[in-house]
Amino acid sequence: MDADPALDGFRALVGEAGLLTAPDLTARYLTDQRDLVRGVSPAILRPRSTAEVQAVVRLARALGYGLVPQGGNTSYVGGATPDRSGRQLVVSLERMAGIREVDAAGFSLCADAGAVLADAQAAAEAHGLMLPLSLGAEGSCRLGGNIGTNAGGLNVLRFGMARDQVLGIEAVLADGTLFSDMRTLRKHNVGYDLKQLFIGGEGTLGIVTGVALKLVPKPVAHATAWVELADGAPLSGLLAEVRRESADLVSSFEFITRNALDLVKDLGTAAGLKAGPGGALIIELSASSRRVPLDALMEGILEGMMEHGWVSDAFLAQSESQRLDMWRLRETIPEGEKQAGGSVKLDISVPLSQLDAFLARARAAVRQHDPDLVLSIYGHVGDGNVHFNILVPKGADRLAFTREVDAGLAHDIYAIAADLGGAYSAEYGIGRIKRGLLERYADPVRLTLMRRIKAAFDPENAMNAGAMVDPVP
Repeated sequence: MDADPALDGFRALVGEAGLLTAPDLTARYLTDQRDLVRGVSPAILRPRSTAEVQAVVRLARALGYGLVPQGGNTSYVGGATPDRSGRQLVVSLERMAGIREVDAAGFSLCADAGAVLADAQAAAEAHGLMLPLSLGAEGSCRLGGNIGTNAGGLNVLRFGMARDQVLGIEAVLADGTLFSDMRTLRKHNVGYDLKQLFIGGEGTLGIVTGVALKLVPKPVAHATAWVELADGAPLSGLLAEVRRESADLVSSFEFITRNALDLVKDLGTAAGLKAGPGGALIIELSASSRRVPLDALMEGILEGMMEHGWVSDAFLAQSESQRLDMWRLRETIPEGEKQAGGSVKLDISVPLSQLDAFLARARAAVRQHDPDLVLSIYGHVGDGNVHFNILVPKGADRLAFTREVDAGLAHDIYAIAADLGGAYSAEYGIGRIKRGLLERYADPVRLTLMRRIKAAFDPENAMNAGAMVDPVP
């Protein structure tokens, strides 16, 4: 028997399989990806349709429950984890996972918000197209979460963040009404672009239930290089050279330091990949036509880098397996950090021209704080995003060390980023973990406007309360 008889009303709406209350079934929904936040909830609701989401929202409002939307539960900032009040219900969209339509002629895809990103990618690929959004967690993250956090990923340099790939959105508002703007129009100037408020909104304004996304022609040709960097090689200069000399056909520009590579040394050794004194780059050019001479372009780019003295060695993938070896190594680094005892993840964004200055100043700040700390730095630096991670010292308690860094050293790093025109969150979002940073660093006018928007959409603070912002008083 449920602890709260009122939950029977939700069971009637979503069915027996749509209401989870047993602790062994609910546990995985109540802890964030990094196990930094653990919440309490009397039930996990798993609706099967937008209509059921509307009914759930209306009943929750009548009974005084808050709601926390959840996709694949891959958030790094606790954005999909309930608080500990026991008065928030998790709304998992995992049973709303359908692909509604692929319009090959219109280069668009419409899907339920619970669709797994990899499944949406496969649906596009079946029509000779590509969904550019690509993340390390694409096998488990879901489109609603990608939209709610404005996810970035491997292809941001060329195709932009999730925000740049969204054509339309369907969302259930806090009173149960439906905002439906699933049109796939490329031009639609009829006032405020309301769908943009839900992108990066982390479920605080409503529950996204459907999304229409842009597709692009599927790349059929790649030129992928592993580049060993010389000491002092300027990342911003390298990026500018690659973009200019490739006619901006570069889709990925990934930076990996030697320390980060050491975490997956066995994979690198097996593939013959190593870092130079300045680290390593994965540079990938792509095209949807085999007529574009990508290999020749890449070879010319690498020659130019060597002439500048920026590169100590470089390796151009000669097969798809060699290309995949490079990406497998890059995408395994987060798991390598876990195996090493964990890390404190500082997701930094800076203007492209300030990449090198940020890395120099941030590394110096860490050395000054504690010269024994080990950094794992990598990321999609082609878009200014640096994953500046501090490894947990051997023998230290991960959670205690994380709290210590977050309370002190992290602010030194954030201050450097801010001084250079950057930000303390590039692609992870705010969630619960970075809410204090938003209040500390945000422009007061911006913060006030965010709170007013929250109040306009959700005056009772029922949608993901505790994440990002509360309504303005």
